[in-house]
Amino acid sequence: MTASDTHTTAPAAPYRPDTAAGTGEGAWSPASWRGRPAAQQPDWPDPEELRRVEDTLALQPPLVLPDEILDLRHSLAQVAAGEGFLLQAGDCAERFSSCTESGVRSKLRVILQVAILLTYGSGLPVVKVGRIGGQFGKPRSRPTETIDGTELPAYRGDIVNGPEFTPEARRADATRLLRAYQHSSAALNVLRALTLGGYADLGQVHDWNQEFVRGSAAGQRYEKAADDITWALRFMSACGVDTRSQAALHQIQLYTSHEALLPHYEQALTRYDEKRRTWFDTSAHMVWIGDRTRQLDGAHVELLSGIGNPVGVKVGPTTTPGQLRELCERLDPDRAPGRLVLISRLGAGKATELLPPLLRAVRDAGHAPVWACDPMHGNTFVSDSGYKTRRLSDITTEVAEFFAVHRQEGLHPGGIHLELTGDDVTECLGGDLEEVLDTHLATRYETACDPRLNAVQSIELAFRVGEFLRELRRGER
Repeated sequence: MTASDTHTTAPAAPYRPDTAAGTGEGAWSPASWRGRPAAQQPDWPDPEELRRVEDTLALQPPLVLPDEILDLRHSLAQVAAGEGFLLQAGDCAERFSSCTESGVRSKLRVILQVAILLTYGSGLPVVKVGRIGGQFGKPRSRPTETIDGTELPAYRGDIVNGPEFTPEARRADATRLLRAYQHSSAALNVLRALTLGGYADLGQVHDWNQEFVRGSAAGQRYEKAADDITWALRFMSACGVDTRSQAALHQIQLYTSHEALLPHYEQALTRYDEKRRTWFDTSAHMVWIGDRTRQLDGAHVELLSGIGNPVGVKVGPTTTPGQLRELCERLDPDRAPGRLVLISRLGAGKATELLPPLLRAVRDAGHAPVWACDPMHGNTFVSDSGYKTRRLSDITTEVAEFFAVHRQEGLHPGGIHLELTGDDVTECLGGDLEEVLDTHLATRYETACDPRLNAVQSIELAFRVGEFLRELRRGER
């Protein structure tokens, strides 16, 4: 992530109605979402405090810059054209406490491993987007939680309240929006230092493999791939290629993303770029709308319809072709390359039936989005031991179905969207020789919300997706 010149201005108020798109009733402005119903919102107890926090956030520097955002749009346009693959991955719900050098490095390490295996397996450039530096909020299936007869508000992520089951911790606190900005800034600083400072150098490919991973079957297979990559670099050097001067071999571009769940926060960080006469949400390079907040007349769709960022939409099993077509028209009326990322989250065994009509509806309407597969959220269940979990076999099955349907429809399967961690957790079932069983879940179940793939499981899945991509490219020849 590189800083560059920008004409983005931080407004003196949360929005600037004088530069709103259009005029009259129905015109978009960063505040026009306030006239719409907003799903999945906490009950902020002090509206005046919330307003003061918004005004303070509106004066802060942008976390990302328009040039970076537009670079991502260009890369996503190439993915949509079949010339790349999107890896969007990271934590389910970031904790403020994880925005440290070691915490960020751990997440980056496994993202780098998965990305290099996808490139190694497919020969395609991989666009890397992290669920990192802002993924602090989570939608919930119920607004409250009851334990031993006591009912309290649900934990909605560190940006809203705390996970401890006490009235004080579960009270929505608007000052946490400021803390989220500060922790996002800290995480982004670490990411920039690591991705541009040599940690992402392909010469370090062996060093990304952690000791607890190296002993697994997936880790040993990764070591073999790393040997091949190292040998290829030596071969290029022996042929006279000055690999030291090739920046792409020594640093990467990692973009950030999160669900735009809290419109107060997103509006406060939306900036007008004088040079391009466009509004950008500077909280992240890409933001997405969840399956629970994709209402066509809702606040989230309204807010994201007017920004220049790439916008994602989660597409769940209740999404109809007509609804999706209307969402695409609302969010991408100009059918601009790299604007839309549609993220299917249908569940193993459902994509074969549900995905084809959705693909056709979007294609026939003239849209060419990046289609990505989220094989995590449609495959969550509560195990016999009482833990929310997912099976790696179900995750792999949904990805395989996603690829098969795209091949059948003559479209490019553009990416995957994963919840993973570089830590040695036991949250998802399955794996290779180090298989996680239901009886193991309690050992290291550390997630703040949903279960994540550990590093070994992530590498195992990356090899499978790389094989799917290689088969796809062979079929294109």
